[in-house]
Amino acid sequence: MHASENSCQVPSINSSVQFVAIKETFRNFSLQGKRSSRSSNFSSFFNSTFDILMSMFGDGNVTLSLENATLPFNSVLNSTSPLEGGGKDEVVSAVTFVLQTVELSTLAIALRSPERTTQNMTTESLAIQTRLVTGSCSQHSEVFTLSAHEETMVVHCDTVTGAATQAGVGAAAFISYSTLDSIMSVRRLSEGNQRAGGKLEKSHLNSRVVTGAIGDGRPINLSRPAKFTLRHKQAKKEEEEAHCVYWKVVAESGSWSRDGCTAVHTNSTHTTCSCDHLSSFAVLIAPTAVTESYPLTIITYMGLTLSLPCLFLAILTFLLCRSIRSVSTSLHLQLCLCLFLADLLFLTQVTRPGSQVACAVIAGFLHYLFLACFSWMFLEGLHLFLTVRNLKVVNYTSTGRFKKRFMYPFGYGFPALVVAISAAVNPGGYGTSEHCWLSLDRGFHWSFLGPVCAIILINITFFVLILWILRNRLSSLNADVSTLRDHRLLTFKAIAQLFILGCSWILGLLQVGPAATVMAYLFTIVNSLQGAFIFLVHCLLNRQVTEEYRRWIRGFRTSSTKSQMSDLSMSAVPTTSTKME
Repeated sequence: MHASENSCQVPSINSSVQFVAIKETFRNFSLQGKRSSRSSNFSSFFNSTFDILMSMFGDGNVTLSLENATLPFNSVLNSTSPLEGGGKDEVVSAVTFVLQTVELSTLAIALRSPERTTQNMTTESLAIQTRLVTGSCSQHSEVFTLSAHEETMVVHCDTVTGAATQAGVGAAAFISYSTLDSIMSVRRLSEGNQRAGGKLEKSHLNSRVVTGAIGDGRPINLSRPAKFTLRHKQAKKEEEEAHCVYWKVVAESGSWSRDGCTAVHTNSTHTTCSCDHLSSFAVLIAPTAVTESYPLTIITYMGLTLSLPCLFLAILTFLLCRSIRSVSTSLHLQLCLCLFLADLLFLTQVTRPGSQVACAVIAGFLHYLFLACFSWMFLEGLHLFLTVRNLKVVNYTSTGRFKKRFMYPFGYGFPALVVAISAAVNPGGYGTSEHCWLSLDRGFHWSFLGPVCAIILINITFFVLILWILRNRLSSLNADVSTLRDHRLLTFKAIAQLFILGCSWILGLLQVGPAATVMAYLFTIVNSLQGAFIFLVHCLLNRQVTEEYRRWIRGFRTSSTKSQMSDLSMSAVPTTSTKME
């Protein structure tokens, strides 16, 4: 019979073929070829493969060997295969066809060669090991370990004998493919099956594709799970997690699925999978799933809701308080402005916008604003260090070298430069499927963490030097109470600067191990209240500012009293009217 135009021709099936499963596989793919349009490449591959295998298993003229059985598949297993340029449906059908027929052929050859208990074969495209079990399991080991390339399969003897197709003879096969993982790319074969930005789309295969089979290849439920140890092609990073997946075949098509497979052990180089069924398997590497904690979310929004009014009051204070205007207040003002805008933008993007472009823009602004915050935190730390250092000398005017013309280019120019370079190198790194922030792919988040870590280390160095200078200064003071009180207050402010200068962000880098939860709560509490700390230290604990506040309050009360007296005096004036008669 013949398929319709552009589909595969279906050769006749030799009725003398011993293995019904092989014939059924060809028949199913033949019928599928009739229902869909196939390219000439796929049809040619299918027909030639059919002819070779049917002659091999049908008339017996061809010597049965693993090499001969796998020879027809070299064109597909080669990464330069013509099917590499085919559509997704054709690639899926081709690899499904290859996986099933190689599996069935390997088991068939193992069963038809009872004199060879173990067979091994390694080529450029794949490696195979088969094992025959004859007699009862009491004559063999409790488990069998089959190896191919650097991967292993461990299967129980009872499992093999339970699937025996001949009395007292069971077969197990383990196949490892060298290049099939590149053809079965997750992103390529999942296109259209997963929504954009889905978890599968962000994953990638990180091992060879392997196949485990017993009996004659028919699906069976394993009484005991089989274990596969697969070597990673690239070292797994700490921020990644490994998933064991298998090639799930439905209607002669396939897709990756995690059903029935569990990663029981994983490290940077290997993952061990335990599966309750046999099929073709691989290791899927995905970014670690971040589970949002509801209490942490509540703490974040409560802290930011408190910090925003405090930052707003601090901004008004630094703008309107003329008596305290200096380099210090200029630094405080710019830090408060950047932090206020960053916190406000963070709060407004609670729900991720539907537009990827809008999300990327928000992520870019957040990247810039938070980097600008740290730039001004660095300048704050430098200025505080220079101020405290001048306590040791008589001349207090050297802080005037801290020129404003250098402040603004660095405070706003440095983060702009980092964001511009980051966007040019990886424009797709802004915005993820869950949040409008930096992607973890290719380490892009280090475009933020790198500068932040550097500034934190520098500010911690400033902090240690400040405490050392103050300690020496306090020890040399006499008993003058007012001077001692001033320097103790300065010491307290210096300690508070540890939080204001962003050094508490180091808690976010320590969220590993058993203390991860504690560090997460400390990080969230301290950093969401950073605006409140700034208002407390630079406004409420500043004598000049509090005196200015008192003058404002007194002026407001005086103005209010005068207004009330004016209203009373106006109401006391008698009104007369003359009536003309």
